[in-house]
Amino acid sequence: MNTTERNLTKLFEQITGYFSPKIIGEVDGVYIKLARVKGDDVPWHTHDNEDEMFYVVEGSLVMEIEGVDSFELKEDEYYIVKKGVRHRVYSQDESRLMLIENKSTKHTGDVQSHITRSIEEQM
Repeated sequence: MNTTERNLTKLFEQITGYFSPKIIGEVDGVYIKLARVKGDDVPWHTHDNEDEMFYVVEGSLVMEIEGVDSFELKEDEYYIVKKGVRHRVYSQDESRLMLIENKSTKHTGDVQSHITRSIEEQM
């Protein structure tokens, strides 16, 4: 990924697949990532030791939180999933997200699926 680019639209154009976050920067041990989401391939999972922030840059995203009614995040809205909370996300149409996560955050927690990406694959 071209991390010298500063335009989010151009960076999103470099992401060719869905559910495959790309790291665009780092701030004090925290990764800033971009991802495109379409469909419901994200498995239920948790991050036992890390919070995770979802910011919808474009489109909308449905958040499913265990024990809570699902809700929709629209463009320019965000939500922070607290550590240890079981969750998943999906989008009917393509949505474009910014994710803010600790460097130690595994893509789909301890759940392995066909969409799971290592940190190296997110670079």
